[in-house]
Amino acid sequence: MSGRDRLIVALDFWDIADARKLVRDLGDEVTFYKVGLGLQLAGGDAFAKELISQGKRVFLDYKYYDIEETIKTAVRRAAELDVDFLTVHGAAGILKAAADGRGASKLKILCVTVLTSMDAEDIREMGFPCSVEELVLARAAKALAAGCDGVIASAREAAMIRASTSKLMIVSPGIRPVGNTPGEQKRTATPHEAIRAGADYLVIGRPITAAPDPKRAASAIVAEMAGALASQGAAR
Repeated sequence: MSGRDRLIVALDFWDIADARKLVRDLGDEVTFYKVGLGLQLAGGDAFAKELISQGKRVFLDYKYYDIEETIKTAVRRAAELDVDFLTVHGAAGILKAAADGRGASKLKILCVTVLTSMDAEDIREMGFPCSVEELVLARAAKALAAGCDGVIASAREAAMIRASTSKLMIVSPGIRPVGNTPGEQKRTATPHEAIRAGADYLVIGRPITAAPDPKRAASAIVAEMAGALASQGAAR
């Protein structure tokens, strides 16, 4: 895959019109988009179909978390939209139900490990007496055993996950090019660092969506990712 193929732009808007305008502005520079909770109740499913009709790939970041039978049905319906990725989280039974609900469709099930806006203090508050890294690795192992296709994880943990298994896709949010502020993100990496660490896809929002020239920002990030891929290949 090229750098462009690995970039997922997060459409973290509350209004479909804003998301639609950004997609128009980015044109052919971006082929893959994340539709999350901000757009879900604003017509996110219909918008996902619209993007697909334009030849774009879609990642539904709805973070499904419910009882197993509900998850299985919800995932089956998401698969009918013909989207590419869907996030779920929870215990092994929930993850397995999601994998079962996906059936024979192309939908890839991604398990959320630890949000990139969280750190060690946050997970202790949630009752986990371990490090962020240990929790991420434990959830990655659970996701693999349950039949998930990949994980959502910070690029800071990507190398550890990749060292433990080559079977999981790693999708990394919390990406901040040099010079960008982290915002609420606590575990960040640059596009170059993330690719070199083993991330397969990078989810990037505000460094592109809030840039004065989003298309130019996306192009620069794609170039940085391509450079990392080239240096990675040369090192092998």
